[in-house]
Amino acid sequence: MKRRNSINIPARDFGVHEECGIIGIHSKSKQALARDVYFGLFALQHRGQESAGIAVSVPNNKVAYYKNMGLVSEVFGEDELMLLPNTNIAIGHVRYSTSGSSNVVNAQPIVFYGRYGRMAIAHNGNIINAPEIKSKMIENGHIFQSSTDSEVIAALINNLSTESVEQGLFEACKKFVGAFALVILSGNKLFAVRDSFGLRPLVMGEKDGQIVFASESCALDAIDATLIRDVVPGEIITVEEDGSITSSFYNGSDRKPCIFEYVYLARSDSTMDGVSVYDSRYECGEMLARLFDIKADIVAGVPDSALVSARGYSAVSGIPYVDALSKNRYIGRTFIQPVQSQRESSVKIKLNAFRSNIKGKRLILIDDSIVRGTTSKKIIALLRQSGATEVHMLVASPEVKWPCFFGVDMDTKEQLIAGNRSSDEICKIIGADSLHYIPLELLVKSCGGGNFCTGCFDSNYSVGKGVMVSNKLNME
Repeated sequence: MKRRNSINIPARDFGVHEECGIIGIHSKSKQALARDVYFGLFALQHRGQESAGIAVSVPNNKVAYYKNMGLVSEVFGEDELMLLPNTNIAIGHVRYSTSGSSNVVNAQPIVFYGRYGRMAIAHNGNIINAPEIKSKMIENGHIFQSSTDSEVIAALINNLSTESVEQGLFEACKKFVGAFALVILSGNKLFAVRDSFGLRPLVMGEKDGQIVFASESCALDAIDATLIRDVVPGEIITVEEDGSITSSFYNGSDRKPCIFEYVYLARSDSTMDGVSVYDSRYECGEMLARLFDIKADIVAGVPDSALVSARGYSAVSGIPYVDALSKNRYIGRTFIQPVQSQRESSVKIKLNAFRSNIKGKRLILIDDSIVRGTTSKKIIALLRQSGATEVHMLVASPEVKWPCFFGVDMDTKEQLIAGNRSSDEICKIIGADSLHYIPLELLVKSCGGGNFCTGCFDSNYSVGKGVMVSNKLNME
C-alpha cells in the first residue's frame, strides 16, 4: 500500500476555522460501513481539513482504524478502505485543531485499550477544564500520548468505568466543562453524546435499519439516511448490539447552542435543532436590507456562507445579485498555517474578482462575520482594484468582540478587530465606504429564537459570567 507523507490540505476559509466533524453508524448485520462513513465525512469536510480517520469494530472486542493528515479524499483511497472490514459499527472524524497541535498523533478517532477492550472515540468541541483533569490524572500515574482534549475525554471515561462503559461515560460527562459531541465505539455498542448546552450539533438518522449519528444533517443526506431528530443537550444515546436504542440524561437539558454554527460553521443545506441554516442566513440578508437602505448597483456575498444572505438582501432591496468573487477550492496546506503573515499573503490565491461584473459599479458586499479583519481588508482592496467604485460592507452577524473557548478558532480578544475598536474605526481599517452589522437580537430571531451561546458577540457564554476560561478570560 502506498504511503502518503506529503499531504496538501485546503482550507474552507481563512478568517475563522471550524472545530471538527463526526459521524457514527450502527448496523445489526455486518456491512461496508466504512464506505458510508467515508461519504459522510466528505459532507462534513467543511468542519475540518487537517486530518481524517475512520475506525470500525472487529471480532473479539477489537478495533481496526486508519487515519492520517489531509482531506478525506487524500487520506482514503481504495487501499485504505480495504483495510477496514465489513462491520457492525464504524465512526469517523475530520479535524481542524483548536486544541492540540496539528499532527497525525492528534488525528482522530482516538483508539485505545480500556477496561472493556478496545474503544474508539470521535470528538467535536473543546473541553475547557481538560488541562485540570489531565493534570490530576498524570499525578495519579496516567500517561498521555497526545496533546488533545479528546484523549483526556477517553482517559476519564475509561478511568471511571468501574462497573460498565455506560457508567463511566455517564460519570465523566458530568465532570466535563465545555462543548462536546461524541460518538463512541465500544464492543458491539455505539454511543452518542451531546454536551448539556448543546453547544456543538449532533443529529440522529436512520438508513435501512441502520442508526446514524452525525455533526450535521447534510452528512445524513450524503448517504441517503433520513433525519430522525437532534440529540438532546445532556443526552447519552446507546445503540445496543441488536439495534435497540436507549436514552439517558447525565445532566438536565439547558439548551444554549452556539449561534456561530448558523452564522458560519454549518453547511447551508443542514438543519440544526429544527432550524434550516439556509433559511436563517437568508432571513439575515432580508433583515439587513430592511435596516440599511444603501444606494448601490449590485449586491454580492463573500463565498461561501455569506452567499445566501446576499441573495436575501437582493430579494428585499431589489438590487441585483451578482457574483463578485470567485473562490479557488484547491489551495494547499501552505495557505492555512495558523500564522498571521501567511493569512495575509493568501487572499489573492484563494479569491479572485469577476471584473466584468463589478467594474464601474457601486457594490454592497455581504460577509458572514469579520473576525481579524485581515481578509476583509484584502477583499475590499481587490474589489477596488478590479473596478468597483464603492464597496459597502454589510455583516450578517454582530461584531466579534470576544474569543471563543468552545471549539471555534477565534484566538484572543487582542487579535479580534472589534475587540477594542468601534465600527467606524473598523470601517477605516478595512477600507470600506460604509460598514454595518446586524443587531444580535435580529440574528437570534433569524435562528429560531430562544437561548444561544453568544459569547463571541457579547461575552454571554453558556458557562456563565464569572468563570475563568482556560486562564485566558476572567469575566467580572
